[in-house]
Amino acid sequence: MNLSEIDEKEIFPGYFGKIIHGDKITWAFWRVTKGSKVAEHSHHHEQMMHVVEGEFEFTLDGNKIICKTGDIIHIPSNKLHSAIALSDCKLMDVFSPAREEYK
Repeated sequence: MNLSEIDEKEIFPGYFGKIIHGDKITWAFWRVTKGSKVAEHSHHHEQMMHVVEGEFEFTLDGNKIICKTGDIIHIPSNKLHSAIALSDCKLMDVFSPAREEYK
């Protein structure tokens, strides 16, 4: 399989994902347009996010940080978080367990 062969889907407004699922993990490659937001939420999945390219404002448990190319964020299970793309971005997320709602 090659990433170029996976269809991109708009999962949230401005968040276009190419998503791969294993039995216990989901791997998401995102193309995010500047200004796109993810409202505050939490989920039981543990999440690792990598900013491949761009600038991304991320809030975790009320702590706001500006993430830039190369940054990695760990989001523990059930922690409130939200975000806004300060530029066009490319992000990569890994979730465990797998995100059934993304299948």
